[in-house]
Amino acid sequence: MQLPKPVIARVTGRNRLLLALMIVLAALALLDDYQGWRFLLLGLGGAWWLSYAWARSLAERLRLQREMRFGWAQVGDQLEERFSLSNSGQFPGLWVEVVDHSNIPGYQASAVTGIDAGSRNQWRTHGVCSQRGLFTLGPTSLHASDPLGLYQVEIHDPRSTTLMITPPIVPLPEIRVAPGGRAGEGKPLPNAPERTVSAASVRQYSPGDSLRDVHWRTSARRDQFYVRLFESTPSGDWWILLDLEAGSQYGQGDHSTAEHGVILAASLADRGLRLGRAVGLAAQSGGEHPFLAFLPPRQGDVQRWEILRSLALVQPCQRSLRELLNGLRPTLGRYTSLVIITANVQGEWLDSLLALRWLGATPTVLLLDPYAFAGGPSAQPLGRQLNEWGIYHQVITPDLLDRPEARPGHKGQWQWRISPSGRAIAVNPSGETSWRPLQ
Repeated sequence: MQLPKPVIARVTGRNRLLLALMIVLAALALLDDYQGWRFLLLGLGGAWWLSYAWARSLAERLRLQREMRFGWAQVGDQLEERFSLSNSGQFPGLWVEVVDHSNIPGYQASAVTGIDAGSRNQWRTHGVCSQRGLFTLGPTSLHASDPLGLYQVEIHDPRSTTLMITPPIVPLPEIRVAPGGRAGEGKPLPNAPERTVSAASVRQYSPGDSLRDVHWRTSARRDQFYVRLFESTPSGDWWILLDLEAGSQYGQGDHSTAEHGVILAASLADRGLRLGRAVGLAAQSGGEHPFLAFLPPRQGDVQRWEILRSLALVQPCQRSLRELLNGLRPTLGRYTSLVIITANVQGEWLDSLLALRWLGATPTVLLLDPYAFAGGPSAQPLGRQLNEWGIYHQVITPDLLDRPEARPGHKGQWQWRISPSGRAIAVNPSGETSWRPLQ
């Protein structure tokens, strides 16, 4: 059991002028029999003692409790906190400043209030989760003083909690993934490179097709290579590969190819998991703490959380898409749908992709169009090249993902259910979730 962190209270005197005045009055009372000096000295001494007792009472009896509803949220969710300020002492806090030291972008819970002796005040604060990442809620400081301002009270409450803000998930009705998988599963795919249950027709050979699928009789009769088309094609695991090479990103902030790529990866992962697929993620992250997000394909709510958590933390890096594709080669299965999300339209990584295709992976390339995001180079030449090679692709423009679900402040609060593994899973907006204090 984790013990609560101690609250640190400090009383600081700001009474040098009063002290000097009392010294002068004490000297005058000794040198002169005038009773007024003694009355003034007694009055100032009483005020000094009362101010100190007042400040000490606030330091010992003034306490703040912060409570929040969730341990993680998505971009666009409402963040709500409940503050409870209590004063069990005999002196009121005429003014109390609550200073919030949270680092959540755009969220500030600082406030100024007052509290009577032996009472408790409670209020709530609201904010919007506007940026993905791992942030800290708290710690908190209280500032107060006695009525005369002779003593400053500072109470530091070190209790805090981390808040994971994951990228938003938006519906993707216009995007499909070319199926891969075991023989006999999935929907028809015009250029399936693997053998399935039964052949339906033939088509002309394309670079990257397996020689096992060549229909030799038709090839001999027509004097060029033809491969068999099958009635059904694979429908296997999804590997989502997110390219975050800094030199290939365009746009700024929420309107950049990097942020749209993260949203696209999160939304595709959610769709795949809801379809019952095993979904994996590969993405290289730079920034202050570089890391490789490498999650082999799995199913279930736990995998959804792990993918969203990784995508919440990734940042543009220096590693190229070609390096990422080459690094994925030893772990990529034959019956895999490989989804590549990239804004790199130069195409120097295509040879690595063709090598993976030859090994049996079925690629889908989602090109974040640099021209549409920031007036960069067009994705059309690379798209034509992918068409020639029979690789399914789609050009992604900002309006495809510019939906209300991805904008801060749209979704409101969420209701959560707890999975068997103990993870919190978002279900639908609600304000009935119980509060939990910061630790």
